[in-house]
Amino acid sequence: MAINTDKNSYTIIFAIAMVLVVGSLLAFTASSLRPNIDENKRMEKQQNILYAMGVNGNEGTGDITFISTDKVAGEFSKYIKKQLVIDANGNEVENKEAYLIDIKKEQAKAKNGGTRRLPLFVGEKEGKTFYIAPIRGKGLWDAIWGYVALDKNMVVQGAFFDHAGETPGLGANIKQRYFMDDFVGEQLKNTAGVFKGIKVAKGNNDPVNNTKDDHEVDALAGATITGDGVSAMIKKDLKLYLPYFKKLNN
Repeated sequence: MAINTDKNSYTIIFAIAMVLVVGSLLAFTASSLRPNIDENKRMEKQQNILYAMGVNGNEGTGDITFISTDKVAGEFSKYIKKQLVIDANGNEVENKEAYLIDIKKEQAKAKNGGTRRLPLFVGEKEGKTFYIAPIRGKGLWDAIWGYVALDKNMVVQGAFFDHAGETPGLGANIKQRYFMDDFVGEQLKNTAGVFKGIKVAKGNNDPVNNTKDDHEVDALAGATITGDGVSAMIKKDLKLYLPYFKKLNN
């Protein structure tokens, strides 16, 4: 008996069958690739954390160069001595693989009245101790994020920023080395110990960024909103670590 392909019922059944088949194939592919995706995310986070504390392949004043993926796990184990999770009072509540914590989910949890966990990576390099904190905020078009390496006095020792969809040549330049390097040496607190953050300032009177106690770096041309997003996420997220650093210096 021949199938009448002109009937509406045939079209509907065929469409449903195709959706089920394609959906099953996509689900299977996603499931199969999940371990590789998770591993790539892990390596990328480790590269970014190491970059912030100055463990990278940068030379001269050129582009940023990360530790290669085949070496990053070993370098991460070598330089990162502790992975902490701290609470709002600066207490260590966990000591485990803090890079697995999803900052976006933690921010949402806090926004809904929950308790936010704060990951902190403690690294050592050439006799210096670095405290690397992840931050996340909103740019012009989408999410922006980064890692900031601090010393025990909350002076910036290095930074890495990235974005999901900022404008190429404008806001996307937060990922350029010249912008990130401007933060090195900047102080998050004033002389009285009050947390001030760092403002990406348009019309900054220190364009070459020689002054490190003004809590400002020079803005990116044509990227005011993205710059404001960087300023906001630094102030909002890094201020949460202030109780930890106060305890660290007591």
